[in-house]
Amino acid sequence: MSARVLSLNVGRAEPNPAKQVGVTGIGKTPVGSAVLRAPGPKHGGLGSGLEGDFIGDVQHHGGDQQAVYAFAREELDRWEERLGRPLANGLFGENLTTTGLDVDAALLGERWAVGEEVVLEVCGPRIPCATFQARMGEKGWVRRFTEVGRSGAYLSVVTGGTVRSGDAVEVVSRPDHDVDVVVAFRAFTGDLDAARRVLDAGALGAEDAAELRETVERRSR
Repeated sequence: MSARVLSLNVGRAEPNPAKQVGVTGIGKTPVGSAVLRAPGPKHGGLGSGLEGDFIGDVQHHGGDQQAVYAFAREELDRWEERLGRPLANGLFGENLTTTGLDVDAALLGERWAVGEEVVLEVCGPRIPCATFQARMGEKGWVRRFTEVGRSGAYLSVVTGGTVRSGDAVEVVSRPDHDVDVVVAFRAFTGDLDAARRVLDAGALGAEDAAELRETVERRSR
């Protein structure tokens, strides 16, 4: 099956009792098309990489390195089996629900052509938070999600433009290291060996690399 965007999803502002910021855009609904552009820095930028998509906790989400969130429909299907309930496209807060693409096997720095205009670059994993826990309403959700370790990927917008539901996704370049999203997720969720591997590969943006390096140094003392 050729890789494509199965569903393109954007969020509107809604109450968020799980965090002090009090508002969230994690509740995504499908749209036919959206304009993607680089949103700028996490602090003081436009937030999401999709026009019309809302981000509430701008301290921890959004910005160029988290402009777009992609999650595979195949992974949602596996979660349906684990949880015993249907999971709609966009339920995990993803902007792109893909099909035919192993998102978690993508290498950091890998680039995707989406549709006729847009180029995205894989930047890192999604780390589950209290807002995600509250949205799912599943006991121990953050722990369960972390144990599975297939988080989907955050992407930056290299070339902006319009993306439409059904657009093809093509991997157009891959870096020469072997650090994929799964390894990066382990690195940010306590695996020091994975963290050192990610740092040695130089696979992260400057801000994420500095955060991970500080964690490794602190825990290695």
